[in-house]
Amino acid sequence: MDPIELNIFTSRLEAVCDEMGAVLRNAAFSPNIRDRLDFSCAVFDAQGELCAQAAHIPVHLGSMAYAMADIVSRVAWHSGDMVVLNDPFMGGTHLPDVTLIAPLFYEGRPSAFLVNRAHHADIGASSPGSMPVSSTLEQEGRVIPPGKLVRGGAVDGDFLRQLTGDNRNPRESEGDFAAQISANRSGLKRLHRLIDEWGREAFLSGLAALNSYAERLAWEALKRIPVGEYRFEDVMDDDGQGNGDIPIRVRLAVNTDHILADFAGTAPQVPGNINCPVSVAAAAVYYVFRCLMPSQTPACAGCFRSIHLNAPEGSLLNATRPAAVAAGNVETSTRVVDVVLGALGQALPEALPAASHGSMNNVAMGSDSDGSQWDYYETIGGGMGAGRDGGGLDGVQTHMTNTLNTPIEVIETRFPLRLERYALRSGSCGRGFRCGGEGLIRTFKFLAPTQVTLLTERRNHQPWGSCGGMPGQVGINSHNGKQLPAKVSLKVETGDRLTIETPGGGGWGVMPEDGECCDY
Repeated sequence: MDPIELNIFTSRLEAVCDEMGAVLRNAAFSPNIRDRLDFSCAVFDAQGELCAQAAHIPVHLGSMAYAMADIVSRVAWHSGDMVVLNDPFMGGTHLPDVTLIAPLFYEGRPSAFLVNRAHHADIGASSPGSMPVSSTLEQEGRVIPPGKLVRGGAVDGDFLRQLTGDNRNPRESEGDFAAQISANRSGLKRLHRLIDEWGREAFLSGLAALNSYAERLAWEALKRIPVGEYRFEDVMDDDGQGNGDIPIRVRLAVNTDHILADFAGTAPQVPGNINCPVSVAAAAVYYVFRCLMPSQTPACAGCFRSIHLNAPEGSLLNATRPAAVAAGNVETSTRVVDVVLGALGQALPEALPAASHGSMNNVAMGSDSDGSQWDYYETIGGGMGAGRDGGGLDGVQTHMTNTLNTPIEVIETRFPLRLERYALRSGSCGRGFRCGGEGLIRTFKFLAPTQVTLLTERRNHQPWGSCGGMPGQVGINSHNGKQLPAKVSLKVETGDRLTIETPGGGGWGVMPEDGECCDY
């Protein structure tokens, strides 16, 4: 396959993922999927190796890339089937992220898999929003081991009702599952057409060429990291169960033909829900190194072949059942990015940015009162870390998520809430030659009694600066002006106000003598 053919082939595969994402977004019922875009789509080969992905959620896609081969080996696949799962210890991330997998059979043989993963705001937890301050997996909602939601092309209605019947809004949940099924059907149709045009053998040869090209391109970028060992340590604020300053340690061993990210020395798994399945830790590692590669590097298994991971079993980053993991996917993954960037910053001190705000600032809320059963969940952006070439962006999602905010118009028409303030948090950035980005302020006024859960980080420890830059400011959560812990569940009344002030990003470089950042 010549370079032009390979480029066309790669673009065609990526377009399949993009179309799947468009179908999923347009067909979904919930604001979480339709408006915030909390979903991801990808194509895998018959062995479960990543072939292509859309530019969706890094923590979704990296964890699928790590775990898909194991999932493929566990299931007896038949044409027309779709398998659903969310079990974090069988290839998932946390329970709200529900994965739907469809095999593509061509000439009677399995040739690829179409996959999407979407965040369901209600997965059956007792706490509205299904992101509780939990201490066991079972407290976090319905655990779905791999099971066939679609058999021979027909939806298993009994299984679907089993998945959604206990939810606060089963009709909305069913709509989101239907959207996921439709997205995979769209992908199957488009990929089948691609194989028709190229032929099965040419398609398989194209996948091999794609991975080989990505592997070469990736290593050309990664071998610029000087050979050696680089270490870094950071901490999680707390686990929500009374344990604080929980360390994550990494040793990056850069060799002449591969890189090892070794997390030996990281804290053991904890009682709270900041534990990670190893697939989530892998997603964070993959993401950082992917950022060092040229933009044209295909997002496939080949670009990760030179990156190896060691996370001791039973540790915070390779927890074992029945560990709670709801916040590991969203908060701990972000801290893994920080420690890997911190270690790489020792090898490439001027090429890596300062720490970003370091939390997805998770807000989950809802009510079970008669006539008013609802769930709402979103993540809130903060300040991006500054780098050598420019200041950090203000008020954005960073690293392991790139979801949108929920539009105020959607919130106020769908839920008994009012947004009284949504603004940049002036003065929250870390100063330096380049200043970090500012955090955000988001104030909710409640129009009905509501149960609220917050899962946040960087409330005790500042996002660090780099190359002499200053750290960003920590975040602050408050209820009616009274400061709240980083992780908390509380009942609020009509007229109450909840304010989330997210952290700023760290600064880069020493502040000029005139005291002004050079953010251009």
